[in-house]
Amino acid sequence: MPSSDGVRVARRTLLGAAGAGAVVGLTGLPSVALAGTAKPTDALRQRWFDQLTGGADLDPTDPDIAVAVRRIEKAATSALSTLDTSAGRTVLWKDLASTTASHDVTANFSRIAQIANSWATVGTAHHGDATVADTVLGALDWMSEHRYNTTLTRYDNDWDWEIGAPTQLNNTMVLLYDVIGADRLARLTGAVDFYTPDPNLWRIDRQIATGANRVWIATVVAVRAVLDGDTAALLRVRDALSDVEGGGANSVFAYADAGNGTGEGFWADGSYLQHWMHPYNGGYGKELLNTLSGLLHLIGDSDWQVTDPAAAHVYEWIDEAFDPLLIRGDVVHSVCGREIARPSKQGHVAAQTIIEATLRLIPAAPADTATHLTALAKRWITEDTYRDFLTVTDISSLVAARSVLASAVPADPRPVRHKQYPRMDKAVHRRPTFSYSVSAYSSRIYDYESIQNENLHGWHLSDGMVLLYTDDLGHYSGDYWPTVDPYRLAGTTVDSARLADAAGQRTVSAATWVGGAAVPGATLAAYGMDLRGVGSTLRAYKSWFFVDDAVVCVGSGITGGAATVETVVENRKLADATAAFTVDGARHTGTGTLERVSWCHLDGTGGYVFPTRPTLHALRENRTHTWREINLKYGTDTPVTRPYQTLWQDHGTAPTDGSYRYVQLPMASAAVTRRWADDPPVRIVAADATAHAVRGAGLDAVNFWTAGTVGPLTADGACSVVLTKRGNRSTVAVADPTQGRGTLTVDLAQPLTPVAAVDGVTVTRTRGGVRIGVDTAARTPGATVAIEFRKD
Repeated sequence: MPSSDGVRVARRTLLGAAGAGAVVGLTGLPSVALAGTAKPTDALRQRWFDQLTGGADLDPTDPDIAVAVRRIEKAATSALSTLDTSAGRTVLWKDLASTTASHDVTANFSRIAQIANSWATVGTAHHGDATVADTVLGALDWMSEHRYNTTLTRYDNDWDWEIGAPTQLNNTMVLLYDVIGADRLARLTGAVDFYTPDPNLWRIDRQIATGANRVWIATVVAVRAVLDGDTAALLRVRDALSDVEGGGANSVFAYADAGNGTGEGFWADGSYLQHWMHPYNGGYGKELLNTLSGLLHLIGDSDWQVTDPAAAHVYEWIDEAFDPLLIRGDVVHSVCGREIARPSKQGHVAAQTIIEATLRLIPAAPADTATHLTALAKRWITEDTYRDFLTVTDISSLVAARSVLASAVPADPRPVRHKQYPRMDKAVHRRPTFSYSVSAYSSRIYDYESIQNENLHGWHLSDGMVLLYTDDLGHYSGDYWPTVDPYRLAGTTVDSARLADAAGQRTVSAATWVGGAAVPGATLAAYGMDLRGVGSTLRAYKSWFFVDDAVVCVGSGITGGAATVETVVENRKLADATAAFTVDGARHTGTGTLERVSWCHLDGTGGYVFPTRPTLHALRENRTHTWREINLKYGTDTPVTRPYQTLWQDHGTAPTDGSYRYVQLPMASAAVTRRWADDPPVRIVAADATAHAVRGAGLDAVNFWTAGTVGPLTADGACSVVLTKRGNRSTVAVADPTQGRGTLTVDLAQPLTPVAAVDGVTVTRTRGGVRIGVDTAARTPGATVAIEFRKD
């Protein structure tokens, strides 16, 4: 039988609020007993209030908390200082006066919520101030009459009407619940229910909500239901997360399947897709995690708690969808979508959101999982020396973070691993001194997103773009995206023809060959792409072979293009504008044509080795641009200037069979780079239309574009293979980057015996070797299959 307040406190649930006695910010329970309250949802409302404010027991004299309290107070003071409170006002804030841009509706409610938060938070100058409360209520009344009610015709973006604005309005109503009055509450929650009535559907034409949008919508409905005491709506919210009404096709918790639902959401390999086929772990994915963690916290240990066993996948997302891509406070930008073009999203903001979400998940997690998440959160917080998490996060997360930092659980070691995401055509290589990512696209994934006048110059973000993360933690945060040359992104091979804003966005490639193979438990891998230029005849085969601290880059078959075709070796925003650039041992200005180059080195970044001694072009320049150039919606007109060092190879106009070969040695010294050039431990042994391949001591790695033989490996068709040998043991890692072959066969010209059987793999003896048959149809598309052998 349900308890009188709808909240159960006697047990730990799968996901949700923590037990009584937990620290404020970790607990999901109200800070005071709420027995006998008027609505069965009042305890949940108090829980949400405490999450927003830190609760009644907050100690504003604590130095860290005092900083957070002052930040809340400052935001409210700023909003109050420009708020029009006159009797005949026609706007609340002059800079938010639009009646055609729906963003202003959300922004108005956001500023009102800032004031309300300061009024409700212990220790601010506004706390409990009756005049401030009246000011907030008056602003709500004005918005209700003029901007957000059940009779207005919505305009512009559905997101603002159904998610952005009601989220802020709901929070304000929770914060001022005791003074808002029954009639006003009914009018305002009625407006929320008018625009966002169903946790399963959204948009004016009532589309099925998916991914982050479903969680946002469900949370809006949930908080509104808590305010109204609408328990039936809370049950629908719980069920909407699992898509009970839709038979689970768009469950938030279940791993996405293109054959069941839209394919939006988290996939088993850790990929997150939104807007059908856009990689978005660091955008919509992080927002889903963040909002979901809050919603689970709200309804946990209650009559409306989630009971779906698939909810445990949330913990797996942390390990596979976020941790590999969260690098010392930054999130790999190739999975952040159009958010990279927003000035407010630079500065490690995405990582802050992921950390806050993880902190909310810890209390209700199983003990071992909670310990693991604590270790991760501790590492994430402490390894980011660019942005101090404790000084920018909300009060509840601050308290939770301090609890994590004070715990006896040691920080998780910084990962050393190679991770590929076949479902979203991305790879990341984590080493002790650097991290390196590759961004590609195929017939399965869009190239980039540019909607609502954002990310206007994202043309080449998936043309093999390389992102290199080093000790310069602010590299991609310090106005990188408005100032970098968008036609010369590192790693890309591009047709340099000028393009219109947003040209080619949301385009898939004609190519299926994108992906690679990786040796489990090692940082040895092959990755490649059959590049097709968007709006261009350009085509190229591109490969990256990861050999611990080196990345061997190979390109061949570079053909077509309307203008000069270039492969960009490097385009680095310089932390030091005078950083030394060395060419074959001699200091160089950084600008000019470089003939027969053997190796280069850029101080603070690393080295580059060129085995074919090509002609290269270098440019050291200051680039001045504005955020408005790449984002008309959120950009500013203030010019920003940043220094860059660019290095590229020119393949000419409309080449017929261009190529490149170089080795990138991130964070290597000039001396190490020279040694690589003089005596390379890994050599390129194939670079043609059949295969790209490298060989080193105990290593053969091949990207087969078609059937062929390279060294000891023969493939019956397109595949990626990495063969490693250590002592009398060998490992063969093989994958189908086309994700469409079903079966593949690799012959290995070495007499070996498999150590153990592998599901879906057959091994048969051949003359002088073995034949490996792999059933890829029964596996996650594009995934690596590894077979271990011993020498007889």
